[in-house]
Amino acid sequence: MSVQRSSAPGGPEMREIASLSFEEALGELEGIVKVLESGSVTLAQAIETYERGTALRRYCEDKLSEAEAKVRAVVEGGNGLSVRAVE
Repeated sequence: MSVQRSSAPGGPEMREIASLSFEEALGELEGIVKVLESGSVTLAQAIETYERGTALRRYCEDKLSEAEAKVRAVVEGGNGLSVRAVE
């Protein structure tokens, strides 16, 4: 896996992440976890990789929140149904 440099929020890397599908971002995030768990990178690479992973995690969380809002709108708007918490 190549390690990419992180940049300031909203910078080129964030625009690149925003172009990923949820599935692509999640797959890359899973790859990052494996790389970090393997200990096969230098400390500097691990830090950069971790920063990329953090950006991907935030992106995935945002996408999941968007999907949840859409599901709630469908459930609540369709037949006047309400959303109940699922535990």
